[in-house]
Amino acid sequence: MIKRFFLPAMLLCIAAVVSAKDYKVTSPDGKLVIAVTKDSQFSWKATYEGKDLLASGNTSMELATGTLPALMDRIKKGTVKKLTETIRPVVPTKRSEIASVCNQLELVFSSGTIIEFRVFDDGFAYRFRTAIDGEITVLNETADLAFPKGIHSFYPLEESFMSHNERTYISSLADTIGEKHLASLPALFQVSGTDVLITEAGIEDYPGMWLRGNKNGKFTGVWPKYPESEELRQDRNLFVTKTKPFIAVTKGTRTFPWRTFVVAKNDSKLAENDLVLKLAAPCKIEDTKWIKPGQVAWDWWNANNISGVDFRAGINNETYKYYIDFASANGIEYIILDEGWYVLGDVMKLVPEINVDELCRYAESRNVGVILWVVWNSLWDKIDEALPLWEKWGVKGIKVDFMQRDDQKIVNFYQEAIEKSAKHHMLIDFHGAYKPDGINITWPNALTREGVKGMENNKWSRDINPDHDVTLPFTRMVAGPMDYTPGAMVNMDSANFTPKFTRPESQGTRAHQVALYVVFESPLQMLSDTPTNYIKEPETTGFITKIPVVWDDIKVLDARVGDYLLLARRSGREWYLGALTDWKSRDLDLDLSFLPAGSYKMEIFQDGINADRHAEDYKHMVVTVRSGEKMKIHLAPGGGYAAIITQAQ
Repeated sequence: MIKRFFLPAMLLCIAAVVSAKDYKVTSPDGKLVIAVTKDSQFSWKATYEGKDLLASGNTSMELATGTLPALMDRIKKGTVKKLTETIRPVVPTKRSEIASVCNQLELVFSSGTIIEFRVFDDGFAYRFRTAIDGEITVLNETADLAFPKGIHSFYPLEESFMSHNERTYISSLADTIGEKHLASLPALFQVSGTDVLITEAGIEDYPGMWLRGNKNGKFTGVWPKYPESEELRQDRNLFVTKTKPFIAVTKGTRTFPWRTFVVAKNDSKLAENDLVLKLAAPCKIEDTKWIKPGQVAWDWWNANNISGVDFRAGINNETYKYYIDFASANGIEYIILDEGWYVLGDVMKLVPEINVDELCRYAESRNVGVILWVVWNSLWDKIDEALPLWEKWGVKGIKVDFMQRDDQKIVNFYQEAIEKSAKHHMLIDFHGAYKPDGINITWPNALTREGVKGMENNKWSRDINPDHDVTLPFTRMVAGPMDYTPGAMVNMDSANFTPKFTRPESQGTRAHQVALYVVFESPLQMLSDTPTNYIKEPETTGFITKIPVVWDDIKVLDARVGDYLLLARRSGREWYLGALTDWKSRDLDLDLSFLPAGSYKMEIFQDGINADRHAEDYKHMVVTVRSGEKMKIHLAPGGGYAAIITQAQ
């Protein structure tokens, strides 16, 4: 639920009108300033603490009927007001209560077009608003951006608009990024010690925004055009073979997505940022009691490598009953039936070895829910038949995969799938997906999504390593929750790691894998390894299953993008610590001053003394600590650290 309070503010305190066409609006703390100008083009410039941050070139929207704002358009009216909101997410991923305060500049042009800026202490955003009768055809949108020369970037380089958006973030000088360098969002830029992360919020009935380089710190927004013809390859890969000459046909009276710029004075503040959630539309589900986050026992990553049983492991009811029994015994809320349970191409045809109805009844008797994986277009073909049937069976959620696009057609599929799954009381987890945009506030049944290069890639590549893991909290995760799928029990150092599709391993230490459950946000958090391995490792499994998947607060204690991270999260009265490092061994200082006064029991899961030689070596212990106490944390190369802090009785 979101409670909104709109407070009038004196114009002179917030913005100064320079002339009839020039306006400024500042953040509440006065450090971030946006200056806008309308002459032959509309443009804006951002400064932080008096230093240039970035500036726009032309900012406009091209309709079939003309450009907004038009060449001769003038700002008819500029209104500034302060907005104060308290946001209480149904499913809190960072905080159970988000204090949102911003100054809003609303510019009304003589044509009737409105451009709205919201400026927060931790970033800013703008969007277009139109009030045109009937439908409009948007040919293109222009968002030219320029950073000061010589800045650094973490750039998720893409090959085309047909993408799962599972990228590594390439560390490079922004000046070297040219027209051939396409990127999905979010993308991170570091300007004079300040972090600027570009993303978007509120994508609805409109394509997603991407970036293309233009050398010398310049970039432009690009959007996929609407598909005219498509080619289906296998059961799931729907390629666009020809496009129409526009990006969207949509309602003429509407608001458009927020072009969003996270601004953080240091890397710790960047990892704490929740600007995308502040820009989200309010919750549209009245009764949310059925929405239950939780951990998930997952079958696909570990290839159902079950041993020590009297049945043949595979895609069959006996195997999934084993998963259910494991989940039930360990307080794990869900299991997933991933690929193989239905005849590919038709979600209404089960393979002979699977009876979902029976599995749901069995799972319910053991207090476990069942989630079904589906290919997106196969679901869309029969969504109105499938969802009511699955609800009748007792299915609790769906994992929808392989969209691989964010043109207007596919964005509208997301919206339909979310709304219809909510109608049938089902959670939804998108894979093969674009980045989050705050939809988990508006539709809290959309708990998580991929759009991240996660641990599944260890089955075929070396890309998912500790260097990558300590980049994600400052890049992709700032946009929203990510289904990275941690939990590997076979852990290797860099020299001994080998990609194996059916017997997968992870890079980094065992404690690194455990710490991912504290560091990475996902209200559906996978246990990706086989139950057999977890049963053999009860100490690790017992620690992982104590870690919540939703949080009341976050405090990043120390951080540097791509190098290391130390944070604390609160759930109820308990605090949880998570620390990660790259392939370098590190010693971090832990200051427990964030704890309320008192004595605490601290259960620790840390790298063992020989973790640099044998990555599965760990130490599990319980100590007593007090608020304000200072400790040293040692992390092995590729290491990690996790702790559960409970107030002493």
